[in-house]
Amino acid sequence: MDVMPQQPPQPPDPSSHPPLDVSAPSAPSAPSAPSAPSAPSASVAPVGASALSSLVDPESLAEPPPLSLRATLRRAALGVVAGAVLVTGAVVAVPEDGKKASRPPVPGPVSRALRATAAGAPASLSDLTALIGDRQQWVGAHPSDARSWALLGTAYVEWGRRAADAAYYGRAEQALKRSLDVRPGENGNTAALVGLAELADARHDFVAARKWGETVRAREPKQWAVYPALIDAYGGLGDHKAVSTAVERFAALRAGVPALVQTARMHLDRGRPEDALAGARTAADRATTPAQKAECLHLLGELAWERGEPEEAVAQFGAALRTDRAHHASRAGRARALAALGRTDEARRDYRAALAQLPRPEYLLELGELYESLGLDAEADEQYAQLRRALARDEGQGVDHALLRGRFEADHGDPAAAVELLDAEWARSHRSAAVADALGWALHRSGDPSAALEYAAHAVDTGGQNASYAYHLGVIQKALREYGPARRNLEAALRTNPGFSPLAGPAAQKSLDDLTSPLPGGPPDMRRAPEPGPERPEARRPAPGSP
Repeated sequence: MDVMPQQPPQPPDPSSHPPLDVSAPSAPSAPSAPSAPSAPSASVAPVGASALSSLVDPESLAEPPPLSLRATLRRAALGVVAGAVLVTGAVVAVPEDGKKASRPPVPGPVSRALRATAAGAPASLSDLTALIGDRQQWVGAHPSDARSWALLGTAYVEWGRRAADAAYYGRAEQALKRSLDVRPGENGNTAALVGLAELADARHDFVAARKWGETVRAREPKQWAVYPALIDAYGGLGDHKAVSTAVERFAALRAGVPALVQTARMHLDRGRPEDALAGARTAADRATTPAQKAECLHLLGELAWERGEPEEAVAQFGAALRTDRAHHASRAGRARALAALGRTDEARRDYRAALAQLPRPEYLLELGELYESLGLDAEADEQYAQLRRALARDEGQGVDHALLRGRFEADHGDPAAAVELLDAEWARSHRSAAVADALGWALHRSGDPSAALEYAAHAVDTGGQNASYAYHLGVIQKALREYGPARRNLEAALRTNPGFSPLAGPAAQKSLDDLTSPLPGGPPDMRRAPEPGPERPEARRPAPGSP
């Protein structure tokens, strides 16, 4: 297979999108690169340890390459690398005329990118751009270098995630397969297999991600770079025990900030907010680069949001943006929290700024619902139309958006279509709490609350303290006349995070008021509905699998 190298992506131009925080520092200057149509600007959203890590030996970063390679690399770098780390793992830092250098030169962007990934940390956007450009040039002249093809492929995956540009996933797949053509996985090319696991996670194909990740783990159980991909895969499949095991193994093999972040996220998903907060704070204290610090501050913002503390969330997301103004996921997070505080003009401003740089479909849905909650139906419809186009574009690049599309259709489109989509997702073993919740809600919205109940209950039981899940379960129980449990779940939703959605939050309060306020003809029957008789399970819609 002949895969021609692509032009490197272009980092965002800070001058074209001035920061909303006047105290935000300037973004790092982007290295020069061959001209190409600009890709959407990228965020440095949390990515954790990458498959790039498996390609870098931290100790080899101080070793010079062979002299014959050095001359080639100087020509290929074209002034971009300036001391770059290359596939052989070397910084171009050979003293001239055989003289001993007193101190090493300042690392160039490619060197910094590989040093970051060697530690399991996110590279800055400009450094990642330089790395992609450098490897494109190298494989163009050395098409049989399997290691460089794997490095380029995994860098494409990371760029695609951080730019919300699924077109890069196709490039990544070509590069990774080219690497395996040159050197098969059974011959030691585990880096390409880890890259394929990360690519499958990015496309939400968690079964494939598990397959690639477990292949690597079976061959090299101490290859720590594979565990973040496995954690994502197991989470998408709803395998909580496997997630815990993988997180523990990752922390044992590579203790540090990335392991602390993974552990904190696991605690959040398990409904242990205190443990999650402790881990996230420790990670933020230990972070050593702006990109890594912003990732940790973003996690603290997420934790504050989940606890129903929007003021604290605004502060943490703002701190992430001051640390790294290109962390556009934090701008979207701050918009969500501002909306909960009633600061809707600021929220809309932040959403629009985030979408200009990071056009993730979920942000389009959130902004559309904010417009709808404000009675701005025309603006909401435009956001929903953009969302449909974004989903179709990503799906054309192999991304599975059944979960997000199902959520959208259940509330704003065709609930029956949502049921069909999410049924298929469940049948594919994508049985996370998020899928269970979405399927249960779609069944309820399509008129089948009896079948919805077990999925919604499963989401609440396994999804941590999630206000949206509790709201959905409460509404479904109310429809089934299970008034006591319904009231408890609606109260739990509003107690956990009263502003969890600009549309669903007020609806949750109204549903609770209906249950607690006496009607004109007297108080409603607040007793729990009788347990179903033997005939009720037969009347329920058959589930595609036991949750």
